[in-house]
Amino acid sequence: MLSFTPTEEQQMLVDAITRYAVNDVRAAAHDADEASSLPAAVVQKGWEIGVLPAVVPADYGGLGEYSPLTNALAAEAFAFGDLAVALAVMAPGLVGLPVLMAGTEAQQQHILPALVEETPPGFTAAMLEPGIAFDPYAPKTTARRENGHYVLDGLKCYVPLAEGARRVLVYARDVNTGSVEGFLVDGDAQGMSIVDRERLMGVRALPLYRVQLSGVKVSADCKLGGEQPTAFTRIHNHSQVALAAMAVGVARGAFEYARDYAKERVQFGVPIATKQAIAFMLAEMAIEVDAARLMVWEAAWKLETDPEDDNTAEARLAKDYADKAVMMVADGAVQVLGGHGYIREHPVERWLRNARGFAAFDGLAMI
Repeated sequence: MLSFTPTEEQQMLVDAITRYAVNDVRAAAHDADEASSLPAAVVQKGWEIGVLPAVVPADYGGLGEYSPLTNALAAEAFAFGDLAVALAVMAPGLVGLPVLMAGTEAQQQHILPALVEETPPGFTAAMLEPGIAFDPYAPKTTARRENGHYVLDGLKCYVPLAEGARRVLVYARDVNTGSVEGFLVDGDAQGMSIVDRERLMGVRALPLYRVQLSGVKVSADCKLGGEQPTAFTRIHNHSQVALAAMAVGVARGAFEYARDYAKERVQFGVPIATKQAIAFMLAEMAIEVDAARLMVWEAAWKLETDPEDDNTAEARLAKDYADKAVMMVADGAVQVLGGHGYIREHPVERWLRNARGFAAFDGLAMI
């Protein structure tokens, strides 16, 4: 049965990340967004909390405590501070967690020890592609097997921290089988080049790039899972739930900021929170946050307790609902603040810009 009470260890982790989100991340988030540059010291401090190092098996230097539900709680708490920083802190998991879930023993030995390093390893993943109505199950990027290796061709977009990355997990369609497979590509592989940094409406502090693959050769043992399928559906569902959890974090941040503002903002001698229109809007925002969170918890719980099942329905429902909920709540927060909501010194306008991207952020996070 799904429990609504975090364990003592989970609550301690959430409390630690929340303190970090409020005291460190929010203090730096506005300037980082304005400068389109990540605050390196803040990202490093988030890494030191140890969410991803904890999932690594003890044989590779970690604690062996992999839990999609715990990671979902952590993702929400990180995004409560700022989405760009949250995505940066969790970025190494875009390679590490798929390798943990579906990698061969040799791939795990090669990749997982990097997750316990003192600084974040330069890991990232390339799933999204430019164009209308991208389908992750039918990418245009192709992988062709020949003479004991694969040749990758295609164009990827929204690849986080791609410049200078040590390893990129590239998702491509195997032209022989038609299945979607992951390929572990060295960051300096011949034929893979950084095209441009994306110029986006939101998450402006996070460097996201277009990456061109032109005849990139990788050995057959670099295919995630080796001779076995990559288990892309399972991996994609873990990504969907991660993004849904982060959407809840952004929504919760927007709601609480608007609620507190409404309590303090006085018009005609009374706080605006006492006005029926504002009070009803805040109530609806609170309902959406809680509803989205419960769907995320259920989906993450299913991923944890029934790993043999892809749990696609739960993951998709959580993601779709959270995408809509975060937009409604962030927009409501801007409305509650009135004219102040449109001023960049208040974080709600940044949260609204970030919220709009969730529908297009496929593959940018993993639990």
